[in-house]
Amino acid sequence: MKDELVSMFIDDEMDLDEKIEFVEQVHTDAVFKASTIEFLHLEKDLRGEVVAQVPEVSVTVRKTAPRVFRPVHLAAASLAATAAVLIFLFWPVHQEAPMPNEPYRFVLYRPDVAEAAIAGDFTGWGQVPLQRIGSSGYWEITLNLPRGEHRYIFILSGTTRVPDPTVMTREKDDFGGENSILMTGTSI
Repeated sequence: MKDELVSMFIDDEMDLDEKIEFVEQVHTDAVFKASTIEFLHLEKDLRGEVVAQVPEVSVTVRKTAPRVFRPVHLAAASLAATAAVLIFLFWPVHQEAPMPNEPYRFVLYRPDVAEAAIAGDFTGWGQVPLQRIGSSGYWEITLNLPRGEHRYIFILSGTTRVPDPTVMTREKDDFGGENSILMTGTSI
């Protein structure tokens, strides 16, 4: 709850009475004060210069000599495949409960646009409008996402596609741009 209060303070989402209460709490609770300062430093870094391009990673593939298979290898592979099929067919099936959706808050700082939306695999790539947060320049939306890997993009003024500047994991899309990739439901 305290992290959410700090976020609301940074994003200018509090009225004056809430701000007074927040400042009083910061002055009386040393741990809360330290946490707030840490979040403010993080916000300062986020508002700083955005990395224009994600560095490329090169992977060296080691070449191996071709293998020679003998009939005995084929027989062993056939036995292993048969055993795998039998295990698959007769192994008791345990259905896992579906993974619950979790709320995830998307925030974008773009004071220069009149409208902002998000589109991703979790919206069927349809645009869902973000809400402007007062006159702070921030836009936000909280969506319930299933756990796992998600691809998405922000859409500014109805046409301009931009990846999330706070998420460095990206991939090229089919239109010459980039999609952000987000992992939810995992602990770091």
